[in-house]
Amino acid sequence: METGKLAKQADGSVVVKQGDTMLLAAVVSNKDAKEGVDFLPLTVDYREKYASTGKFPGGFFKREARPSDSEVLTMRLIDRALRPLFPGDYHADTQVMVSLISSDKNTQPDALACLAASAALAVSDIPFAGPVSEVRVGRIKGEFVINPKMDQMADCDIDIMVAATMDNIMMVEGEMNEVSEKEMLDAIKFAHEEIKLHCRAQLDLASKIEKSSPKREYSHETNDEELEARVHAYCFDKCYTIATSASAKQERSEAFKALAEEFLASLPEEEQEEKAGLVGKYFHDVEKKAMRKMILDEGQRLDGRKTDEIRPIWCEVDYLPGTHGSAIFTRGETQSLTTVTLGTKLDEQTIDGALVEGTENFLLHYNFPPFSTGEARPIRGVSRREVGHGNLALRALKRMIPDAEINPYTIRVVSDILESNGSSSMATVCAGTLALMDAGVKIKRPVSGIAMGLIMGEDGKYQILSDILGDEDHLGDMDFKVTGTTNGITACQMDIKVDGLSYEVLEKALNQAKDGRSHILNEMLKTMDTPREDYKPHVPRIETMFIDKEFIGAVIGPGGKIIQEIQAQTETTISITEEGDKGVIQIACDNKEGMQKAMNWIKGITAKPEVGEVYKGKVKNVVAFGAFVEIIPGKEGLLHISEIEWRRIENVEDVLKVGDEVEVKLIEIDQKTGKLRLSRKALLPKPERKPAE
Repeated sequence: METGKLAKQADGSVVVKQGDTMLLAAVVSNKDAKEGVDFLPLTVDYREKYASTGKFPGGFFKREARPSDSEVLTMRLIDRALRPLFPGDYHADTQVMVSLISSDKNTQPDALACLAASAALAVSDIPFAGPVSEVRVGRIKGEFVINPKMDQMADCDIDIMVAATMDNIMMVEGEMNEVSEKEMLDAIKFAHEEIKLHCRAQLDLASKIEKSSPKREYSHETNDEELEARVHAYCFDKCYTIATSASAKQERSEAFKALAEEFLASLPEEEQEEKAGLVGKYFHDVEKKAMRKMILDEGQRLDGRKTDEIRPIWCEVDYLPGTHGSAIFTRGETQSLTTVTLGTKLDEQTIDGALVEGTENFLLHYNFPPFSTGEARPIRGVSRREVGHGNLALRALKRMIPDAEINPYTIRVVSDILESNGSSSMATVCAGTLALMDAGVKIKRPVSGIAMGLIMGEDGKYQILSDILGDEDHLGDMDFKVTGTTNGITACQMDIKVDGLSYEVLEKALNQAKDGRSHILNEMLKTMDTPREDYKPHVPRIETMFIDKEFIGAVIGPGGKIIQEIQAQTETTISITEEGDKGVIQIACDNKEGMQKAMNWIKGITAKPEVGEVYKGKVKNVVAFGAFVEIIPGKEGLLHISEIEWRRIENVEDVLKVGDEVEVKLIEIDQKTGKLRLSRKALLPKPERKPAE
């Protein structure tokens, strides 16, 4: 780690280097907060410069544009680790920017990005309760590895990112190949030991920078202790009553809103407008305390459930007849309508990043429209939250998608959240599983998911909550999402907002999540427990053919002429890729006749003529000494006049004309020229010779 060389006008800047991979992190925070802002306006940005790997950006403009999904996911990893560590009363605009400026192409920069961001904060005078760092843990052949290289990832059955301070785990996110709760906990502990070294290094770096200590003084809040006491005295018991009423989300929200307005109306008229902002802030605190007290003391939740109780579930498949697969999954007031579309290799997602190039044949997109929470607000493209939730659901399901031999399709899953009150990403996992089975995709095992919460009291007392509501997520201390099959965990995402969370609590949360996942999965399987035997009638059928690499050009033809002709005449969609010494041809068609015609056509192009074989050919040209017959597409042989019939023929055109179809036998392939000699008379009965008179 290095500071003091680059970006010196930022409040803090650090370059982190590992091998030839270098990240520059710069952080700036305004001295004063904007008027009326009572939260932390934190912006985290992460970009991978194409120049870092010696590449040009794709596209027309040849410059970096909007961030890719992978960059957005890294931004979220940094943000979720940093945000809880800023003081609760710090409200100045703060921007953290991390850039990949050099890369050795094998070191994964996302695992170093949080370290760089935290180090930049550590050497600045910005108030921050760090340091914090983040590492990736992979498991290869049973051994945990910190920050495995890119070329090792294919061998990892665990791939998780863990963020932590010296004392506490802050965030976990990753995927795994059906592992146990204990194995996942062991991976988190392994990561924490490494992170402690990172934190000590940051403290050592900061100790050399005069600016880093003491941190700047600030005053971003104006408080009224008397008003705060009045709000608590007037509202706490009434908030507690609303919290214990076991009401629905909208009803509960209206009741809290009416109570806040009731208190505001009790103030002198001249104070109401002036103190409305503070009243809102103090009321939120009272609402939070009342809810937390209810859960800790009585083990009751806002909707009346017990701490480990799952909301009612109903599911339906095949709801949308025009799709290749569809499912509705509803749990309480959270609902996902999910569709599956099956396509060909031509539908694969092309990835052209600074570091990663290739294609992806399993896509999952998550949409969160404003009506799902009863709001009316503008839609400004795909949000970071939608990218993050979609990625979590994708990681939960992707290891259950069968190999290409069983599943030849490119798969796109789309989850539209129609109602939301907690854990819509887990509803996406459940609906996605059902929709895939409805589409006939032979998934290895069904996957379910659950979101866990935590309420931690000041005296160490705590309650772990299964299947949390939106309010429980907002007012609680943990949001822990876990997905898996009957065999084990496939993905997880955890954000912790409280200090001192022990591994004992984490272990209990994981075990309670396992019970919840099992219950949800059993409810899902009542609707559909195995994939359909066959795809739906309107799903394009795909056949895969393998040809020798040398024939790829012949199938494509000059300028794509041959393959375009095959597709036009057979009404198929054909893709060709090169894998090793083979060409892989994928043919998609919605009718059997067209499929067979295309396959025969390609077999003809790629077939090697064999002496002794009989072919049904077409006469292409007639000459004085015989006819040229095309026995397979692109390959002609000479049918000599003497080989047409047993009798003597004076004029070839008396027997054969251009366009005639004729059965011939290949009798010779010239070893030097490769020319083919054909015979028709070899297939005709030899006439008997009459005795001489």
